[in-house]
Amino acid sequence: MDYVDSCQLPTPWAVFTLHAFVSPDTGKEHVALTLGNVADGQPVLARVHSECLTGDALFSQRCDCGAQLETALQVIAKEGRGMLLYLRQEGRGIGLVNKIRAYQLQDQGADTVEANVQLGFPADMRRYDICKPMLAHFGVSELRLMTNNPKKVNALTQAGINVVERLPLQVNRNRYNEGYLQTKAAKLGHWFATHAPVDEQE
Repeated sequence: MDYVDSCQLPTPWAVFTLHAFVSPDTGKEHVALTLGNVADGQPVLARVHSECLTGDALFSQRCDCGAQLETALQVIAKEGRGMLLYLRQEGRGIGLVNKIRAYQLQDQGADTVEANVQLGFPADMRRYDICKPMLAHFGVSELRLMTNNPKKVNALTQAGINVVERLPLQVNRNRYNEGYLQTKAAKLGHWFATHAPVDEQE
């Protein structure tokens, strides 16, 4: 992973530093947002977030991605120190167009895993080994990771990143994504508290 450049990124919650990286293998561009001194040797509060255009930018209620992104930045800002890695692997790695195709299959009754499989893809194609060189650039080796996905923790651990704590990030459960979240729990191993409320929004 090649580091390119950095700049200031003012947000509603804090002024982060935005860092650009390019994968020499794929040419994909990834970014990291940092706040405070993350190179002090202490475990870093972090979110590893895979791109979700529909949720992150278009406010889709079919998933919880956009709310997770916003909440993670708010939590980091409140703590005054942390980082978010934003990885360009849309649709659990199948890309935006295929994700829309998968959504169309979900409209017909398939769940999120079945839709990917029907399109000829594995349920989850995301890679987390690309995080290690990004973290190494900042001198970070230990994370307090905001995630509901134990498999992400395992993948990062296998990549040589020490996850010292997993922090739940359960937000925006609603009537549009209830089935999606249930499938993530049942088929992808994601952890959700059974008492998490459903937002009955219109």
